[in-house]
Amino acid sequence: MESKIEKNATASKESFLMIIDVLSELNIPYWVEGGWGIDVLIGNQIREHRDIDIDFDAVFEGLLMEKLEEIGYQITTDCRPTRVELYHPMHGYIDIHPLIISESGNAKQANPEGGWFDLEAKWFSKSTFEGRIIPCISVEGQRLFHSGYELREIDNADLKRLNDTFPQK
Repeated sequence: MESKIEKNATASKESFLMIIDVLSELNIPYWVEGGWGIDVLIGNQIREHRDIDIDFDAVFEGLLMEKLEEIGYQITTDCRPTRVELYHPMHGYIDIHPLIISESGNAKQANPEGGWFDLEAKWFSKSTFEGRIIPCISVEGQRLFHSGYELREIDNADLKRLNDTFPQK
């Protein structure tokens, strides 16, 4: 279900770091993906972002949703169990993706068309951003996650920056 309310805010670096602090304080295993994930891999913010994409351990979904709503986020798109998008007038959007994580470190995410997306443990990485080590999707994972659908101009620009920084061998 998607809300039709018009929203204009972007997810600033300060909002991004606030979300990282929230996840860390709650001890929720998480990884940043999407545009912010690429910025984390590169080590600095390259562009403005509409949202913050977070993969996280689904065991903590209730706790995370409660905390996000407590600080003022409201659900705009609820496609559970695949994803939930929330909006805050000062912090922009956050798009959260619950993962079922196995003991091996592999994970799976519900496919909205049925079944599961299987995610390899090697795609869960860390990088340094703003002097902090932040869990994120690896370079290989970002490339794979940006395939299988029609990329927008911004996605192509993000991938170009990623590939310029980390050339494929």
